[in-house]
Amino acid sequence: MSRDVVIAGYSETKIDVRTGRSAYDLGGEAFALLLQSTGIAKAAIDGLSVNASISEAPNPFFAVYMCEALGLTPSWINFSGLGGASSVGAVARAAAAIRDGLCEVAVVLAADAQTNANRSNYGAYRGEFQEPTGVLSPPASFGLLMNRYEHQFGLKCEALGQIAITQREHALLNENACPKLKKPLTMEEYLASRMIADPLRLLDCVMVCDGANAVLVTSAQRAHDLGLKKTVRIAGYAELTNHGGDQALPDITESGFTKIAPKAFARAGMTPGDIRMFHPYDDFTIAVVMQLEDFGFAARGKGCDYVLATDLSFKGKLPLNTGGGQISAGQPGLAGGGLNLVEAVRQMFGEGGGRQVKDASTALVTGIGVIPYGRNWTVSAALILEQ
Repeated sequence: MSRDVVIAGYSETKIDVRTGRSAYDLGGEAFALLLQSTGIAKAAIDGLSVNASISEAPNPFFAVYMCEALGLTPSWINFSGLGGASSVGAVARAAAAIRDGLCEVAVVLAADAQTNANRSNYGAYRGEFQEPTGVLSPPASFGLLMNRYEHQFGLKCEALGQIAITQREHALLNENACPKLKKPLTMEEYLASRMIADPLRLLDCVMVCDGANAVLVTSAQRAHDLGLKKTVRIAGYAELTNHGGDQALPDITESGFTKIAPKAFARAGMTPGDIRMFHPYDDFTIAVVMQLEDFGFAARGKGCDYVLATDLSFKGKLPLNTGGGQISAGQPGLAGGGLNLVEAVRQMFGEGGGRQVKDASTALVTGIGVIPYGRNWTVSAALILEQ
């Protein structure tokens, strides 16, 4: 994969609940922070990608209205509706637009205020087949997935707890993490947390919040011309949508990552052993375990053993979601997919503060989008970054 396109800046608002703010307000703050941190003029930005937002779900022109709110007149615009895969997917699309000459400097922006307004109406099969059976939310679907995983491979609750604890320890060092989540977590507290959809516990889940984040995507040459000293290269990317959708009875524990992981590594010219940091989409702890397996860090069905045997802290062998991830920093609605992306870039810029990873030279960032019934997640996307 050509590595002439880079991420040359990032920003993130504080994450909180019931902020009373709109997605436009939060997006505007993230945009202003990005201009401030990079020092570039707003006039230099001629591309914009905006993630879909649950709080703005009825608005089909959200991305266009965001241009107006930000005072931008881009020559390229994208509205990214891949759920939690939206941010990493938008980076790939921005890179393609830059290579095609459609724009030179693009902002990938994600903002949501889901605790203020949830205006989603998913439609499709859900109202007819899913909701009548009581599968009303992602935790219920992931409870079914966990049950099947446990049946096939066995499930070690202590490993799921270790993921939650490790990410909570990282969140304690993250000034932007949701204040409600910034308290230490013990294994005893994890195991005592109430069941939501057996065997899925409360502390296996994200907490929905409000927030926004952004990254700046441009060519390496343009970054140099703009005086941007810190950049990370886009080394490899792959995505897949509707995995198993053509099967009447697919294996619910098999995700699209089993198909795209080899492609992402091949395009980056890397193997799992070349990855210094892992920033997987983490709406539920079991998703982290399964992705460790899908990307070859652990054999299939052995993800729990890997977690228990491996130091996943920011000081460890494979630092995991060093900002706390969505599980412990909070999930800012459909801006959640940008949370771990921004943290990966922050680490590679050497700006991780008290949680800085030593030699943060490469990172694997993933996105998951849409939770169907009786299958694995619908969208799988993987982005590999390198210094």
